[in-house]
Amino acid sequence: MVFTLRGFAMNPTTPAQHRQAIWMLLLGNFLWGVSFPLIKSLVLLHERLVPGSSTWFITASTLLPRFALGALVLGLICLRALGTLTRSERRQGLGLGLFAIAGMTFQNDGLQFTSASTSAFLTQFYAIMIPVYLALRARRLPPRVVWVSCALVLAGVGVLARLDWHDLKLGRGEIETLIASVFFMGQILWLERKEFSGNRALPVTTVMFAVQAAVAGVMAAGLAPPGVHMLALWTNGPWVGFTLLLTVLCTLAAFTIMNMFQPRLTATEAGLLYCSEPVFTSLLALFLPAWFSQWSGSVYLNETATANLLLGGGLITAANVLIQLKPADPPPARA
Repeated sequence: MVFTLRGFAMNPTTPAQHRQAIWMLLLGNFLWGVSFPLIKSLVLLHERLVPGSSTWFITASTLLPRFALGALVLGLICLRALGTLTRSERRQGLGLGLFAIAGMTFQNDGLQFTSASTSAFLTQFYAIMIPVYLALRARRLPPRVVWVSCALVLAGVGVLARLDWHDLKLGRGEIETLIASVFFMGQILWLERKEFSGNRALPVTTVMFAVQAAVAGVMAAGLAPPGVHMLALWTNGPWVGFTLLLTVLCTLAAFTIMNMFQPRLTATEAGLLYCSEPVFTSLLALFLPAWFSQWSGSVYLNETATANLLLGGGLITAANVLIQLKPADPPPARA
């Protein structure tokens, strides 16, 4: 790590640090890959423990504990730094929290109204929207390498998800997933803003988690069915275990990695690297569901390895290699 617990500061970006950022973002994507079977297991448990819950309440109840616990743990780690939060750090954390919680809310709810393949494909549209937005902002066309890499990513995700174009339609789930993709794009672009280049990663992430927990808490309180108490969830061992794993691996570790290392890359590079997440998800889904099912007693079957996994994963990997060998823009320097 290139930060200290006291200062949380990052040095100017060097080629070695740029390569480190690539590997760390891949690690973050691996951890987010773990989150899919974890969240699925939590949803299945929630439906059993609190029958009659709305999809929005299930979504809020899944998001609330992971970010509340995440904010608490990070807050204790960097308690002294929180006392010296700058206006820029508060603003960055607030923006990241709002973009992230909006994207996750729409994505999680949309998944309950569309197929997983269609949702995975539509979510990756931020890989196209980022270079298009940057080009429009700069009033120029993106380099050819960006378009080729984006095409490879979208093709890879489509193959990986076994997308059937005949089933592609814009219902509630599809519209919500597209909205989520817009918010995820906003999160990536907000983190890249030069005005935040001197901010400390951990205090900013703490603010981000606190914002997400506050929004999810309001949603959960307002959407809870009459007579339902969250104690029914917190007294269930598997639900608490899944929640703790989701908090430590997929929240504390993954988001801290993102906030610390993504600013060393361009937004386009980061967006394409994030598209490796479905590859890790597919690999982990080969064995994690059965493990989680044995623990929770839910019916959640493993997926199987197919040619789609190899071809789709290969296309996504090729896109990331291409954008790294011929980057569209130099990585931003840290002041």
